[in-house]
Amino acid sequence: MRRLMWLSIGFAAACGLCAYLLAESWLLPLSAAAAIVCVVTAVIGRNHKLPRRIAWALAGCAIGFVWFLVFRHHYLLPAIAMDGKTGKTVILATDYSWNTDYGIAGDGTLELEGKTYQVRFYINEKKEIQPGDRIEGEFRFRITTPDGEKGATYHQGKGIFLLLYQSDVVEVSHTSENTIRIFASRLRKHIRDTLQSSFPEDAYPFAQALLLGDDTALDYTTDTAFKISGIRHIIAVSGLHVTILYALISTLTLKKRYLTALVGLPALLLFAALAGFTPSVTRACIMVALMIVATVFKREYDGPTELGFASLVMLMINPLAITSASLQLSAASVAGIFLFNERIGNWLKAHLGEGKGKSPKALLIRWFSSSVSVTLSAVSLTTPLCACYFGTVSLIGMLTNLLTLWAVSFIFYGIMAVCLMCLLSQSAAAVLAGVISWGIRYVLSVAKFCGSVPMAAVYTASGYIVFWLVFVYLLLVIFLITGKKKPMQLFCCAVLGLCVALLCSWMEPLGGECRVTVLDVGQGQCILLQAEGRTFLIDCGGDYEEDAADLAADTLLSQGISRLDGIILTHYDADHAGGVPYLLTRIEADCIYLPDTEDNGVGDTIASVSGGQIIRVWEDQYITFGNAEMTIFGPIYSGASNENSMCILFETENCAILVTGDRSAFGERMLLREHTLPQVDLLIAGHHGSKSSTSEELLTAVRPETVIISVGENSYGHPSGEVLERLEDYGCTVYRTDQQGTILFRR
Repeated sequence: MRRLMWLSIGFAAACGLCAYLLAESWLLPLSAAAAIVCVVTAVIGRNHKLPRRIAWALAGCAIGFVWFLVFRHHYLLPAIAMDGKTGKTVILATDYSWNTDYGIAGDGTLELEGKTYQVRFYINEKKEIQPGDRIEGEFRFRITTPDGEKGATYHQGKGIFLLLYQSDVVEVSHTSENTIRIFASRLRKHIRDTLQSSFPEDAYPFAQALLLGDDTALDYTTDTAFKISGIRHIIAVSGLHVTILYALISTLTLKKRYLTALVGLPALLLFAALAGFTPSVTRACIMVALMIVATVFKREYDGPTELGFASLVMLMINPLAITSASLQLSAASVAGIFLFNERIGNWLKAHLGEGKGKSPKALLIRWFSSSVSVTLSAVSLTTPLCACYFGTVSLIGMLTNLLTLWAVSFIFYGIMAVCLMCLLSQSAAAVLAGVISWGIRYVLSVAKFCGSVPMAAVYTASGYIVFWLVFVYLLLVIFLITGKKKPMQLFCCAVLGLCVALLCSWMEPLGGECRVTVLDVGQGQCILLQAEGRTFLIDCGGDYEEDAADLAADTLLSQGISRLDGIILTHYDADHAGGVPYLLTRIEADCIYLPDTEDNGVGDTIASVSGGQIIRVWEDQYITFGNAEMTIFGPIYSGASNENSMCILFETENCAILVTGDRSAFGERMLLREHTLPQVDLLIAGHHGSKSSTSEELLTAVRPETVIISVGENSYGHPSGEVLERLEDYGCTVYRTDQQGTILFRR
């Protein structure tokens, strides 16, 4: 049976190479090469296990390359051909719409050349779309795979291959369509409404996230606490939830195999539909379904083989599912359990005792050994992925999991009971929900407490932490290859390496006269200025406000900085100020400098969450510390405008840095008329490289050696070709966050 596992590993590897690295022209030659090497390896090593396993993996690679090519040509090409085009189309909505900053968004399907595609549409009006609605209108198409002009998006891993943006009037009409997706969406909304009406306000968001995987109602502080404390997985519906559901079904059916199959298989299908057929849930449901079927037919159930089969099925349906972070994390977690759970459990039993019998001590030993071994083995392979995708490695996760996972099963069952109780009595359901809410509050309290512990997590914003992770996994590989049974040595080396990495992370920013970090927040701006042991933040906003706050906080915490000397806002646009309220929930600031202009309530929001001094700037402000001096040039007038952006001049003995916010050429001329500016070493390009900013007058006055443009994907044409030519004419060295990522400048 393990042949299927090795075949699946090869197939997944081929899909990963195709999705991330390989051009189409390489696929057939590589498939042929893999097939040839497979045959040679199978013939030469037919009497040895390792060559046979390699041969099956190579066979999977050969099949995977061909399958990816077939999938692309047979299914994806019609969607790829629509990239960048605008045309009339008809969309069948498969879910309820949700509000965005510019209108609404929703999911649906459309037909292209006789093929059905899942799409996500964006409409610039506040319409209420329901599952089954028919949407007709003109849209601009964007492909979500790497074949498009703007590159790949995360949607491809979910099977959504087209994004549609409204370009003209759309009409919405109701239909009688009722597919399984539409039925599941309606049921999901009914369950969501039931939970909201039954649970208290503080418990409802967690109940919704745990049962449906919908975390949209969770506030930023709670979500961050789950991430840092290492239990974010319990509110992302995955194998844990499917296992809990199966345990309930098995108990209710008295473990009768036929009855379990009769009830369990439809229940798994419905649960997967309720969760939106996300890759992680689909993988788990397939594996549990296989286990149920194996039980019915009294066949052997082999976990690794079933994991391989489930992954193979999903990749056959959508080879680009390999790019899904949820599928990668889910599969890695299960693979880690299969690889290490028994080994870790045996080691713990050898040192703690077998825990036989039913005495409290024996039960405690068994629970502790089982919990630790499962948790450690699960995170053994998911930690690098979490570091890669989320930039966070929780150090306190083991403790948080031990304190909370035992309660999650009971809470999950309780939430389901509340939903069923609502069919009989809303008041009784509310009473039961009130009881369950205390368990939810316990989990929330533990997450927030553990997440607030100093050094609860480390962050890959520091390169030293990345090196430490690589070091730890090299040690783990050596440990497994050599077969030495001394895990405490591995643990001690890992802890020592972490101490060295943290020391380097904290000391490195202290070197040099000044240090400027322009964070890659997409289309926005977030800048760290550091000198003389002081740290100031200029702006915090970007494509996603919470992500900008996370990146800023992670960067600061990775340097051992939990309190800023000051935050300076150039102006109140969301791409400059939107992340500040979120940041202040994680990082404190002594002073916050806000322009004394119209702010639409943004300034008041910031002031309400800040524990530091709020300074409304109208006149120029001067801040001196050591040999460094910072000048904050106040706004021009009281109205809300890009011209009102505050400008910042940061000077040390051998370095000068200028930030002009979103001022245009007019605002720059006003600055030059009222102040004499020195030549600067670094200029942060105005308004993300807009053609109306970073004027010749400014460049002539300050003669920058280096210019950094903080910019992301946008529809404004930033950075403008005119600005880039202008900077080239002035001999500036130009760096862009959309090309180089986060940029570090120091003297």
